[in-house]
Amino acid sequence: MTFIILALLFIKHWYIDFVDQTAEEVASKGIYASRAGINHSLKHGFATAIIMCMLLFDWEIALALGFLDFVLHYHIDWAKININKKYNYTVETPQFWAWLGADQLAHSLTYLGLVWIIV
Repeated sequence: MTFIILALLFIKHWYIDFVDQTAEEVASKGIYASRAGINHSLKHGFATAIIMCMLLFDWEIALALGFLDFVLHYHIDWAKININKKYNYTVETPQFWAWLGADQLAHSLTYLGLVWIIV
C-alpha cells in the first residue's frame, strides 16, 4: 500500500506542477499570499486529500494530510522562486537548476513524510 500511495502522490505532483500549472500560477508563486500561488498549492493539497481518503478511508486524516501538503508545497515553491529572484538565477545558470532540483527533492521528501505519518 505504501508504494501505491507514493506512486499516486508522485503522479499527482507531476500532473499539477508540469501539466496543469497555469502561467499566472508560475508568475505568482513568489509573491507571498498571491491568489494564484495559493490556488496552485491548494490543488496539491486537495489532490493529496483525495488520494489519502480513497486509500485510508478516513477523511479527517486525509484532510489533515492534504492541508499539510498545501502549506509545505506553498512555502517550498515560494522559497525556490525567491532564492532564484534574489540571486538573479535563470534557466541559463546552473544554480537555477540546482534550486529546481532542491524544490523537487523537498516535495518528494514531503510525500515520504506524509506516508511515514500514516504508516
